[in-house]
Amino acid sequence: MSDPQSPPAAPTRRQKLERLLADDPGDAFLRYSLALELAKTDEAAALREFDRVIAEHPDYVPAYFMKGQTLARADRDDEARETLTAGVEVAIRTGDDHAAGEMSGFLETLG
Repeated sequence: MSDPQSPPAAPTRRQKLERLLADDPGDAFLRYSLALELAKTDEAAALREFDRVIAEHPDYVPAYFMKGQTLARADRDDEARETLTAGVEVAIRTGDDHAAGEMSGFLETLG
């Protein structure tokens, strides 16, 4: 039983992001931020959120990189390579040479 004198627990970062997304579900940055937060504890949920960002905002380059890293951490290297390859293509097309280089470098580490 909780102490009636205790203040309510502060919302977690995840809860804050979910509340903000409830007001603006199309915000790519908020959804991406939620995916990053989920990646700390719930890989499958994080991957679903990265997929949603990519589906709704296909030019949102950071989502490809972080999804690729999340897949690689889960030993899903083939899927990571596919995601990163797509991300490099998007980065080049959108003029984000730095991200293209970062993802290409990470791809090399996957063999």
